[in-house]
Amino acid sequence: MTVQLIKAEPAGDKVVASAKSSELKALGWRASCGNMPAAYLTGLLAGTRAKAKGASNAILDIGLNARGPGSRIFAAAKGALDGGLTIPIDKGALPSEERLHGNHIVDYSKTLTQPDAYKKKFAGYLKNNLKPEELQENFSSVRATITTSGESK
Repeated sequence: MTVQLIKAEPAGDKVVASAKSSELKALGWRASCGNMPAAYLTGLLAGTRAKAKGASNAILDIGLNARGPGSRIFAAAKGALDGGLTIPIDKGALPSEERLHGNHIVDYSKTLTQPDAYKKKFAGYLKNNLKPEELQENFSSVRATITTSGESK
């Protein structure tokens, strides 16, 4: 996932700040870069970077993406909001804090009673030495790194 803050200018659009979910790995993220918590953290990283560069307001442009309430796009928008940007958005479209933190992933992992199904579904997590049950701790750690370091590349 890529989150960008773009400024329209007569000579052409300018990227003010950008973040890719793959960058989360360098910040300690060990889970999938395509899930709900990663979308939030990517938005938070982009929002923090934009704020550090003097941006304060943004307008959400989701392009042709589906606009289902609670989707990853709105998770990224919530991250940008928490990063300090003001974005006019219907708060009802934002995912719950529980989903942003990955509670739904942890809960799902606990329903897989057969070890082979668990290992297959969470192979990427386990390869990165992360049990899905530890996702919330990993989320909190990366979130703290972003918010306290003033990460603004």
